[in-house]
Amino acid sequence: MEHKIVMAGFGGQGIMAIGQLTTYAGMVEGKHVSWLPSYGPEMRGGTANCAVIISDTPVSAPTVTASTAGIIMNAPSLDKFEPEALPGAKFFINSSLINRKIQRDDVEGFYIPVNDIAAEIGNPKVANIVMLGAFLEITKVVSPETVLKVFTKVFGENKAKFIPMNQKAMEEGSKYAKKQRVNT
Repeated sequence: MEHKIVMAGFGGQGIMAIGQLTTYAGMVEGKHVSWLPSYGPEMRGGTANCAVIISDTPVSAPTVTASTAGIIMNAPSLDKFEPEALPGAKFFINSSLINRKIQRDDVEGFYIPVNDIAAEIGNPKVANIVMLGAFLEITKVVSPETVLKVFTKVFGENKAKFIPMNQKAMEEGSKYAKKQRVNT
């Protein structure tokens, strides 16, 4: 098993945060991992992406040139990373901000209105965590429980008060992904 994941969007959408959470959770679960961030010219508002690899075997290189999955939070990122996906890849698209569908018939698209869901649960800042919940529901790369367990290891003990909100966000993303999978 080797998951080569690209996570991409605008700076400020929490791309690096979900990449770190996923990678750290994989490490805690005893998997081989890598996380390679890439920032555009500005952190907030510019482009940001990270390559995450979670594997049963040692990771030979931290770069992802052909992805098995993608978390795509904005349209420019979909334009950039869709062509690089391997056949059979699963792409999780922020349908709150992206109006188009996957154009390849060999890549599976999951369209999650993460900004809308985050607003419904009362905190627009957790849109990335809603997406992470949807992603984990379908891919099973790491368990949501492990992600919550490592939350304070990644962000510090002073952020522990945000765990319940993030748990709710992941649950809502998971529910939406389950519902979408049934309807496809």
